[in-house]
Amino acid sequence: MSSDIRVRFAPSPTGFLHIGGARTALFNWLFARHHGGTFVLRVEDTDQARNTAEAAAAIYGGLNWLGLAWDEGPQVGGDFGPYFQSERNEIYERHLRRLEEAGHIFEDNGAIRFRSPREHVEVDDIVCGRIDFDLTNPETHPDMTIRRPDGSWIFHFVNVVDDIEMKISHVIRGEDHLSNTPKHIELYRSLGAEPPRFAHIPLILNPDGSKMSKRDAGASVSSYIAEGFLPEAVRNYLCLLGWSPKDDREKIALEEVVRLFELEKINRKSAHFDLEKCTWLNGEYMRELPNDRFQALARISLTNADIDLRKFSDEYVEAALETCQGKLRLFSELPVYGGFYFTDEIAYQPEGVAKHFTAENRPRLKALRAAFAELEIFDASSLEAVLKTTAADLGLKARDLVHPLRLAVTGSNAGPSLYHLLEILGKTKALSRIDAGLARM
Repeated sequence: MSSDIRVRFAPSPTGFLHIGGARTALFNWLFARHHGGTFVLRVEDTDQARNTAEAAAAIYGGLNWLGLAWDEGPQVGGDFGPYFQSERNEIYERHLRRLEEAGHIFEDNGAIRFRSPREHVEVDDIVCGRIDFDLTNPETHPDMTIRRPDGSWIFHFVNVVDDIEMKISHVIRGEDHLSNTPKHIELYRSLGAEPPRFAHIPLILNPDGSKMSKRDAGASVSSYIAEGFLPEAVRNYLCLLGWSPKDDREKIALEEVVRLFELEKINRKSAHFDLEKCTWLNGEYMRELPNDRFQALARISLTNADIDLRKFSDEYVEAALETCQGKLRLFSELPVYGGFYFTDEIAYQPEGVAKHFTAENRPRLKALRAAFAELEIFDASSLEAVLKTTAADLGLKARDLVHPLRLAVTGSNAGPSLYHLLEILGKTKALSRIDAGLARM
């Protein structure tokens, strides 16, 4: 790996991994991979009252799920650790003494403050351009606290110290940190260090333009895992929140994103999050899944929905799931779409009952049931031929029988190919469900 390009993702473990944080991690990871550099994970856990081991685990799990392996940090180590701020106190003390010896700090009611040089600071940001910050007025730019009276450290100081010590070359973070950057540059200079290059990426907004909060739909990476999104689809969508390959493509392979990714191509404007578009993109990826991966993920989805697949043969489960492949946008849709295969308790959709379980349809479905019972080979082609023949004999169109039949055997008006699902259910189970449907009419 290149020794000069070093970037970091530095989350605070106080909650779940936010989608905005995941996008920040992704952009850092892409930049590192594009340049053959190093992606560092650093945990900013100085807030002992709010940090939890569960939150740290959620960060690791979310990054691993997205495929964003870090080169240095917790669980993997590295030459610039420790990678938890709570374990770096001696390092901060050493840098604090340097500031003290140079006359850059003073005490104020037990707190330690940094004495601003009172100057203009120009930030040459790769995304936002050159910005001049006037820090000469103490009314609008008071001397910042770097250590609280209780001895705990303020984010601004330890953040800068860590970036110096870990030799971070580029700081890629959310635009909400842009106003902090001139203060950080003052600290870098006072510590005799060359500031890294900065790139502040646009915020992620809701469709209505409001800032995305932790309570908004799609905010938590864990919710995508629970809903059965594919990591490659979510990662693809996050790439497009503020960056694009400069053409109209929306589905783009990760390898190509790595090849094309440049910070200069990041859009200055805020990105609007669209969960529906992310879901659509996930459906596109699901259609291309190889059968073995679809089968494995589908089984996980059904098991998570408390469906006990151990009651059924592997051949039956595999055949049933094959009829669902290519028809879903999310794996969380599968228990509703194909759950009828794995239960004897069919719940009929009320609107379907009102529309198709009518007195008029009862003798029609009864005639179809009788025709099915005569079949010696209960396969899709035979079933389709018998249904069409029965419909013609009754002076009906095929759909007049298809709808009540589907409702009777699945409980729904939509689902997998009707003739194939009947074949998989088998003659005994299919006829039994038709009988239950007739009784319900």
